[in-house]
Amino acid sequence: MLPVVGDDQARLCIHYRPEVLSLGRIREIAEGAGARITERFGHILWQTGGLSNERRARTVSELLQRTSGVLEAVATVAGPVRIEFDRTLTSEGALRQVLDDMSVDVREPSARAAALQGHVAEEHQHEHGGMLGENIELIFAAIAGVLLAIGFMLSFAPAVPAWVELALYVAAYGFGGYYLLREAIDTLRLGRLEIDVLMLVAAAGAAALDKWAEGALLLFLFSIGHALEHYAMGRARRAIAALGELAPPTAEVLRDGEVIEIAVVDLAVGDTIVVRPNTRIPADGFISLGASSVDQAAITGESVPVDKQAVDDVDAAASRPERLAAENRVYAGTINGSGALQARVTRIAADSTLARLVRMVGEAEAQKSPTQRFTDRFERIFVPVVLASVALLLFAFLVIDEPFGDSFYRAMAVLVAASPCALAISTPSAVLSGVARAARGGVLVKGGGPLENLGAIRTIAFDKTGTLTEGKPRLTDVMPASGVAARDLLAVVVAVEQLSDHPLAAAVVRDGRARLGDGLPVPPAENLMNIIGRGLSAEIGGQPVLVGKAALFAEVDGPALPSTIQAVVEDLEQRGRTTMAVRRGDDYLGVLGLMDTPRAAAAGVIAHLRTLGISRMVMMSGDNRRVAGTVAKEVGLDEAFGDLMPEDKVAAIIRLRSEQEVAMVGDGVNDAPAMANATVGIAMGAAGSDVALETADVALMGDDLARLPFVIGLSRSTSRIIRQNLWISLGMVAVLVPATLLGLQLGAAVVFHEGSTLLVVANALRLLAYRERPIGLD
Repeated sequence: MLPVVGDDQARLCIHYRPEVLSLGRIREIAEGAGARITERFGHILWQTGGLSNERRARTVSELLQRTSGVLEAVATVAGPVRIEFDRTLTSEGALRQVLDDMSVDVREPSARAAALQGHVAEEHQHEHGGMLGENIELIFAAIAGVLLAIGFMLSFAPAVPAWVELALYVAAYGFGGYYLLREAIDTLRLGRLEIDVLMLVAAAGAAALDKWAEGALLLFLFSIGHALEHYAMGRARRAIAALGELAPPTAEVLRDGEVIEIAVVDLAVGDTIVVRPNTRIPADGFISLGASSVDQAAITGESVPVDKQAVDDVDAAASRPERLAAENRVYAGTINGSGALQARVTRIAADSTLARLVRMVGEAEAQKSPTQRFTDRFERIFVPVVLASVALLLFAFLVIDEPFGDSFYRAMAVLVAASPCALAISTPSAVLSGVARAARGGVLVKGGGPLENLGAIRTIAFDKTGTLTEGKPRLTDVMPASGVAARDLLAVVVAVEQLSDHPLAAAVVRDGRARLGDGLPVPPAENLMNIIGRGLSAEIGGQPVLVGKAALFAEVDGPALPSTIQAVVEDLEQRGRTTMAVRRGDDYLGVLGLMDTPRAAAAGVIAHLRTLGISRMVMMSGDNRRVAGTVAKEVGLDEAFGDLMPEDKVAAIIRLRSEQEVAMVGDGVNDAPAMANATVGIAMGAAGSDVALETADVALMGDDLARLPFVIGLSRSTSRIIRQNLWISLGMVAVLVPATLLGLQLGAAVVFHEGSTLLVVANALRLLAYRERPIGLD
């Protein structure tokens, strides 16, 4: 990275490998760090039609990438096309035209989908035939099959002229080879030899040998295989598209004392919506009136409804909605229970958690996995090798005493047998199904790379607070210094901590106010500064106040920590407390002790992870080593690291990764640097958290640690199915090539070849039905 300053605006030049890290992911990382990519660079995610197979999607990607102004482009068989472009060199209209020239339809969303995707649908539509356009390839393939069947039956009727039979076969060639020819022309324009070229050469060869029936059979089965592949992949695509239909199209809003119904897209931040019993919640927000239970399975994957209640202070909640507890938050697309609710909207439709989930899952489909990148490279080498080998086989008649026609026929059969069609679809079909199943289970996986990498993980590092523990520490000990009243100590600490959004600060404020009651006012504090990993500083009445770990006071100016205070700190830490010492001016006021209890499910989750093959699990915490060690022992971890600053966590992750692949599980905020350096970064409780969604490779949408074994188990199954598909596809080639050399007929080779393609797709679709094992069962 090279920072550049000029024209009164800071700039950053980033060099990256687009096959490993997409520009969209760089955009997320930049926004997570508080930066923004300028409006000069556009980002498009369009749903499309016409990408009937993986080879077609790859061709469209490469043709887009060769368009002036396009920085990165990825088209997928699932439908989404993601384009990053320079607005000074091209435009959305020009890119639409490029796709239209390639017969790729840009499908405009409905008003509701447009709201979810963050843009407004234009007046024109690009459906090109609706359902007919969606199934046109299947219709063409069926017509080719009918023509082939009629021609074959007429061959047994001697009264029918031979030209009628030939005309039917030629027509079957036309319908069966139309899409194949279109794709072959596009790939040849790119200077590439792909599978489609091999099939056309084989069909042309059959025609040259006057084997019109076998050539028509080849094109029919190849086209019907493409069409059925498209249909089967559509199942996974529809599973993802269903997410976008969860939010209701309209909402009831309280305006001027009356309830009116408006479109969800017209909701504004601050609106009060009325949610009736057993209806879907239309927007993200917090409950301002009422109580109920809400089914959040679509967003967080939680299997049971979650109890919700109204906030105590609506105005305070509206000013800091990111600090609200889970029992006060509601999300668009979730289902209200039996209680009537009123909720204050905190995000417009385009920015809701559901909308972000839909967009990110769409973008995740466009991220290639390591295996997919390998198979793409393999095909580009393998196809020319096959063509060269077939060219040699054409001259077999010079070595073997046989007619040229027999050598030519054998070469065409080998050409079909060696075409790696199943290989091309084996990985993307599994990745698409895995990403779709994860999203349905409340887990966002950002592409095939993280999904595959997660399956190779053998070491997991956990953050402590909010990950392995509830993240809801309690104020357990108030130890004032000699001559200081406990109430005075609490008043000063509450004054400072209420300015912070740290989980420990929230606990101090909550429990401290409860202990103070209404008798003693809290003085105003100002000029808060966060001393990362150590504590806080502020001013009260013009005097500096420091609140933090004992180590903080050895690093700042002023009197050192007295031995009496140090003794109290050590005693509390021996008992597993997190401690805060307090100094106002030069006077030490005392020490507070807090305790954060492990999650009830933590021990079971750790045990379950071991059954999935995770051999090493460690804790990384900013708390002292004794506290970290106590919690680690209680939940069953192998080791614990305490007193870690954010840079220390990064160093520890790098050290662990040098030994084997490692995942880092954290909250996506304080742990972002460590997560970025891990093989896979996993964020807990990402629903409603912008930073967690932007920084993590994998986001557990609910605040539920039990989702972790689910997604690791799913990734293991995905990796296993990818391996099975590779064995099936390459194994079929390995069997069919010698079989055709030994005399297997072209027709039989075609049937086995296309059968293997459908088999790998069907195998991949099994991931949509993946079931997680209950925690605690072997």
